[in-house]
Amino acid sequence: MKRLFIVCLFLIFAFQNEGITQVNKAKHVILIGFDGLGSYAIPKATMPNLNKLMESGSYSMEARTVLPSSSAVNWASMLMGAGPTAHGFTEWGSKTPEILSHEVTKYGIFPSIFSLIRDQIPIAKTAVIFTWEGIGYLVEQEAIDLVHNSESEELNIAKAIEVINKGETTFMFLHLSEPDGVGHNIGHDTPEYYKELETVDAKIGQLIDAISAAGKTDDTIILLSSDHGGVNKGHGGKSLDEIYIPWVISGPGVKVNHEIKDLIMTYDTGATIAWILGLDMPKSWRGKPVEDSFNSF
Repeated sequence: MKRLFIVCLFLIFAFQNEGITQVNKAKHVILIGFDGLGSYAIPKATMPNLNKLMESGSYSMEARTVLPSSSAVNWASMLMGAGPTAHGFTEWGSKTPEILSHEVTKYGIFPSIFSLIRDQIPIAKTAVIFTWEGIGYLVEQEAIDLVHNSESEELNIAKAIEVINKGETTFMFLHLSEPDGVGHNIGHDTPEYYKELETVDAKIGQLIDAISAAGKTDDTIILLSSDHGGVNKGHGGKSLDEIYIPWVISGPGVKVNHEIKDLIMTYDTGATIAWILGLDMPKSWRGKPVEDSFNSF
């Protein structure tokens, strides 16, 4: 009887931890950020690769930015697992915190997913590849193995594919500036904006194909999101077209063709990546893992 009891406990434990085992199969996490990609546009856009990514994983079109719904404050929140009153970056083009950060790492800014990885998994390799130079002020560059900045999205895609092919990087953040440029210069919700989304979708396809060609599909989690949407030629306001952003995740352990109903804030992205990688999160982080996107754990 005692032996049967022990076996039952073992089976219960194994069942409860099945999802964790699946998540831990992910050896690589890639965060793709498209600047200015508003959720409002996706149902009206021609984006077959994004649709396939959603069908193969979990998604929400009602994830929310922090306010203001603009760039630096939201990229910082996404990577730092907390909102602007904690990390201190509060404006579109923040280069240094306008509010005193609650805490700073040895790298001089509020803890991000990059310093968590460096401090807790020293052997892990990380990369940040970005188009908008403002990203460089929001990451702890000394904690990152590869920092690559180019105004050319084509060169950045090529560098990202190079990283994928090498297969050594645990976490990569790829920032791309479009469709934000079209949104500012011509306007959101315009024919030109939707045309640009076809180009955005082609880039998603390039990255998915590269992961497949490298034989990394079964151990790579892709997470795709944005910093804000837009109205007319601007953003930063409180409208849903500005604050609703896509949140899409696909890979081992992720539910298939699943719409996430839970509230997602952009700072939950950093928390979800930390959870996938088994990292302890700082007490100052306010994000929580989007556990509904994963199979039972």
